[in-house]
Amino acid sequence: MDMSHENLWQAGLEALDCHPDEKQLKQLKQYIEMLDRWNKTYNLTSVRDPKDMIPLHIFDSLVVANHIKGENCLDVGSGAGLPTIPLAIMQPDRLFMSLDTNGKKTRFVQQAIIELGLKNASVSQARIEKWVAPQKFDAVISRAFASVFDFVTASSTHLSEKGMLYAMKGQFPKGEMQYLPKQYQLVNNTMLDVPFVDGERHLLEISYSPNSDEKS
Repeated sequence: MDMSHENLWQAGLEALDCHPDEKQLKQLKQYIEMLDRWNKTYNLTSVRDPKDMIPLHIFDSLVVANHIKGENCLDVGSGAGLPTIPLAIMQPDRLFMSLDTNGKKTRFVQQAIIELGLKNASVSQARIEKWVAPQKFDAVISRAFASVFDFVTASSTHLSEKGMLYAMKGQFPKGEMQYLPKQYQLVNNTMLDVPFVDGERHLLEISYSPNSDEKS
């Protein structure tokens, strides 16, 4: 990628039709600086170069921003806070909860929330299957959870009545979708274009109707 960091930020955000104000852009950059600094000690992500982190982490998170609906969002298997932190920066009116089992990653997310001054984000360390949620969520998203089946079956109990599950995937997981239980329905499959990132990206929007299997 033969361009400066500034040009990379500008070109990528414009391609995403994402327009952060001065404070938000500063927060996005500060998050990358924090991630780079902590990564040297705690190995939070396999992406080592901060210039690669911008498209692979920030742009890859923000690409779903216009697709998520509802007042709050649970991020399952959030790791170092992706997509929670970039989305919370850009969507201050939506509440975000980051959930992960890895203590060093959740500690990093907590520190990022504090240093970035994010009033609309929080973090919890737990397995999704055993987690006692403080409330139901209109959106439950995952960027790095194992399979669609595991994600939807483990997460649906935390959905609000009209909530939606969002699975971020590379290629469309045709094989995985064969095992989607009857009470789940693929509502939308959107192919996403992440600036400066090669390969396919898909966002699967899946609804949960606990009584749908009884009706069929």
